[in-house]
Amino acid sequence: MFNPDSTALNTTLTDMRAAWLTNTPSYTQRMADLAKLSLEVVAQKEALVAAVSADFGRRSRHETLLADIMMVLEDIKDTRKRLARWMRPKRVAVDFKAWPASAQILYKPLGVVGILSPWNYPIQLSLSPLVAAIAAGNHVMLKPSEHTPKTSELLAALLAKVFPPERVCVVQGEAEVAQRFSELAFDHLLYTGSTAVGKLVMAAAAKNLTPVTLELGGKSPCLIAPDFPVAQAAERVAQMKHLNAGQTCIAPDYVLVAKHHVEEFKNAYRRVIEAAYPNIASNPDYTSIVTDRQFQRLNQYLTEAESMGATVERICPGDAPAPDARILPPTMVFATTPDMKLMQEEIFGPILPVLSYEKIEDALAIIHSHPRPLAFYHFDHQSQRTEYVLSKITAGGVTVNDCAMHFTQHDLPFGGVGASGMGHYHGHAGFLTFTKQMPVFRQARWSGFWLLKPPYKKLADRAVAFLTRG
Repeated sequence: MFNPDSTALNTTLTDMRAAWLTNTPSYTQRMADLAKLSLEVVAQKEALVAAVSADFGRRSRHETLLADIMMVLEDIKDTRKRLARWMRPKRVAVDFKAWPASAQILYKPLGVVGILSPWNYPIQLSLSPLVAAIAAGNHVMLKPSEHTPKTSELLAALLAKVFPPERVCVVQGEAEVAQRFSELAFDHLLYTGSTAVGKLVMAAAAKNLTPVTLELGGKSPCLIAPDFPVAQAAERVAQMKHLNAGQTCIAPDYVLVAKHHVEEFKNAYRRVIEAAYPNIASNPDYTSIVTDRQFQRLNQYLTEAESMGATVERICPGDAPAPDARILPPTMVFATTPDMKLMQEEIFGPILPVLSYEKIEDALAIIHSHPRPLAFYHFDHQSQRTEYVLSKITAGGVTVNDCAMHFTQHDLPFGGVGASGMGHYHGHAGFLTFTKQMPVFRQARWSGFWLLKPPYKKLADRAVAFLTRG
């Protein structure tokens, strides 16, 4: 479906909801669908890698296999392993006043859910939420990003092989289609992308009181403790910072280093980059920036920072990239100020501002000057100080002594807080996001509540006195 108008989108949603009401997917159907999806992703693996690379201009094959394909396959495997347990009704205790009644929670699918996915990991961030929604028993309308059209088209064809159109429908089109999509009366809507667009999505969904999960971003900081091995921190920060050329919502956005370790960090970081990418221009492991607009935005950040007194150090081993290649070399920026766009906006590229601090409290003050981040990374071998820092920080998720590893754990919910998002998915959290936990109270043949109905007499007086005694 290409560039559908509002009428076509509403008709599709109506038809999918009618199909869901007629034949809500059973456990057997969900398991079969997920197994078939896994097989199809494996079968289309090389085609997906090629499509993503074509959309980016150059995308590391290994990064697509690891961050997109592997993550989806692991999600499916873990979900199928645990789905029966997740779906099982949960018996809960009833208050003694309701004895001998019983109570339970039923896990009910919501109906038809919408997924708006981004361009930076176009396979994983389309299919992982879809896996959770399918596991919960929903039908799904998916709108992938218009900035990765080849991948979106291949995803549409892939999903059409796995699901009939009344169960999963892929909607393609430009930004105006995404806007119309977010205005539909879904039973739940999950959006992954920028905070600015997230506000628009939430406003559009509010017209129908559609519940939303927003997976946004922000300025995710790294705080390196004064006595942590600097070379090790530099290696782990650099590895995650340059995955997908920094075009990752949980990439380290800036790093806080003790003042007397800044030069050591700079040299260590440079060594890591030069070893990993010996020739930036021709290295297939180094990903290009997805669009001209994003490339220009990042260069404007650097130009402004330099004009305002920052020191910009580009690390470009080998040949210089061609001007039209959209390849931005790894770049460190020093002496930034809070009024630079580089320190106000999420960077989403291979640029790392390096800030210095004298006391941990000074570093925490810098972090607190920004909205709550999607991720926080603390490097520290001193457990007491680590716990102190964690007590002062609220973030979407945290990895200690590394970067982004919390994202890879099925048993950890993933999501933001405040400006970095709301709601969670991954593993059981994803199943619950797309499920209504429906409480059910089952009254017994005999109920003690007959004592508490009018006309109230002495027995009721005594019962009320007992229940309100404090």
